[in-house]
Amino acid sequence: MAYADGMRDARLEDFVATHRRLFVLTGAGCSTASGIPDYRDEQGAWKRTPPVTYQAFVGDEATRQRYWARSLLGWPRIAGARPNTAHRALAALEAQGRSELLLTQNVDGLHQAAGSEAVIDLHGRLDGVVCLACGATSARARLQFRLAEANPDWLHLDAGTAPDGDADLEASDFGAFQVPACEACGGMLKPDVVFFGENVPRVRVETAMARLAHSDAMLVVGSSLMVYSGLRFVHAAVRLGLPVAAVSLGRTRGDDLLRFRVAAPCGDALAFLLEREVLTPPAVAG
Repeated sequence: MAYADGMRDARLEDFVATHRRLFVLTGAGCSTASGIPDYRDEQGAWKRTPPVTYQAFVGDEATRQRYWARSLLGWPRIAGARPNTAHRALAALEAQGRSELLLTQNVDGLHQAAGSEAVIDLHGRLDGVVCLACGATSARARLQFRLAEANPDWLHLDAGTAPDGDADLEASDFGAFQVPACEACGGMLKPDVVFFGENVPRVRVETAMARLAHSDAMLVVGSSLMVYSGLRFVHAAVRLGLPVAAVSLGRTRGDDLLRFRVAAPCGDALAFLLEREVLTPPAVAG
């Protein structure tokens, strides 16, 4: 398999031009240019402590206090993030009828903010909150107000930016942090995202697999494929006989399954999709 180091790759442009029903899978590399850090380095190894697991979150009050305290400081950075060139390029791809589905592992909602409509948020969205007792859902912005109201002294702490609305706040004592309960039933609140150790809802997987079966190729953008929830779609594409290409600065867990990988930042590699001549639909015969 060949790799490209340039910002523009003829193979990628040809791949997009010759496959008119692309199934696109995106990962954290799509959002780094929007100021949202990723978790892994170019070899696929963790850059930082892995995120909290579902089991730890639901089973330990101290873990929940730590999670929500850091989220209080990290959420504004997610809420204020804006789409970058990669998001806009993929929205343009869909607008021209070249994308069968955009399946994203990201939880930031930036694809939709850029204008993409045929999107499945495989791991959910950070802008929603769910009660684990009654199932009621609510806006993360509303919970931010409640967190700040209950913990005003925390708002002035300095914290580094971390992935997925987290913040680096390791030295704090989280024991006094007040975590609001569900306003409907008093139950435990959780961000409406899939944590490590938690299963992706079956309907999302089945719907995405059905759309994959109607595609003619798969494009992976900004994902190391180290998590099985994304990698399984590459395996499924290969079983269906679909070619798979990727845009990723580092190695992926599916490298041996790819036709090629473009080693460039996502926005730089996909910027050609925003050029007027690329977006002109082909003439219809007859």
